[in-house]
Amino acid sequence: MRRWLIALPVLLAACGCASSGGDAATSPATSSPPPAAGSSQAPPPAGIRLAPVLTGLDSPVDVVFPPGDPSHMVVVEQGGDAVVFEDGHRLGRPLLDLRGKVSTGSEQGLLGLAFAPRFPDDPRIVVNYTDPSGDTNVISYRVSDWRADPSSAKRLLFVDQPYSNHNGGDVVFGPDGRLYIGMGDGGSAGDPGNRAQNPDVLLGKLLRMDIDHPRPQIYALGLRNPWRFSFDRETGDLWIGDVGQGAWEEIDHLPAGAPAGTNFGWNLYEGDHEYNATSPAGPQFTNPVAEYSHNLGCSVTGGFVYRGPSIPALDGRYVYGDYCSGRLWSLAPGGKPRLLALEVPGLTSFGEDPDGRVFAVSQSGKVLRFEAG
Repeated sequence: MRRWLIALPVLLAACGCASSGGDAATSPATSSPPPAAGSSQAPPPAGIRLAPVLTGLDSPVDVVFPPGDPSHMVVVEQGGDAVVFEDGHRLGRPLLDLRGKVSTGSEQGLLGLAFAPRFPDDPRIVVNYTDPSGDTNVISYRVSDWRADPSSAKRLLFVDQPYSNHNGGDVVFGPDGRLYIGMGDGGSAGDPGNRAQNPDVLLGKLLRMDIDHPRPQIYALGLRNPWRFSFDRETGDLWIGDVGQGAWEEIDHLPAGAPAGTNFGWNLYEGDHEYNATSPAGPQFTNPVAEYSHNLGCSVTGGFVYRGPSIPALDGRYVYGDYCSGRLWSLAPGGKPRLLALEVPGLTSFGEDPDGRVFAVSQSGKVLRFEAG
């Protein structure tokens, strides 16, 4: 093992320094390459299918549900709309309309949305988007009758983006009630500003904050572009899909309650492989729990641990995939990835409803649900 866990708590005030963006949301789709020679992946389990739930969406990049309410599904569209479906029927107006207020090129746009943990008693949502200048904004709104009130907008975080890619974009409330924010390394290629390893900037980090007293803390660092992360609803463990550079995609994992300061190694390592590492001395890092080469895809999309009621073959396994190839895998803690006999071309995100069912999102305009079959 060339890497291991250390604690390095760092507290920073909100400042104009960070990153964002999702390779997974905007990379050009490619045909699926053949499996790498010598792959040790187990045969896929039988009896799993993907059932279409929604079609005709406009570049969807996320799907979220209010706490305890599986009847309302919100789809985040990259162009700026967050649209609401009630029992499968689209409401006449969006939850939030930011069209014209977000940049939409490359990996930019409206990228993430989260409901407050006590919604609707605490009727707030939080969104993450890039503004017309390409900079990251994390904003909260109050919601009434499934409509966000524009006058209630409160900026929680602003981060200046040096490039148009690697904006991160995910916002997720953790089991501790705090908001976690995924920030990419600032973009370009290879992290030219060495931001991911710099504890004095917010780029290349996983941040967390109390939204009532917004002051971001660096929870983890050494990330290139965390395109979707989630907490296991049963254990509280954190899972991250971190997009690689030119050769390796990785899945990172932290057990519930891990202290702040975990360093996942970018840009000294890409996956479990040296990238800019020149000496064994220096920081100590945490290995990814899984990786795959660009023979199998080119841009990881992080998912969820399946805790739903109907698919025993996925129970307790982390489900994730690749935007470019559409391949899907599942992974048990401490185990090896299992390639599923399913594909989702243009896989931009996953979602989880209050009953633990897992959904996949395609940039082609579809939301699909994992079901027994």
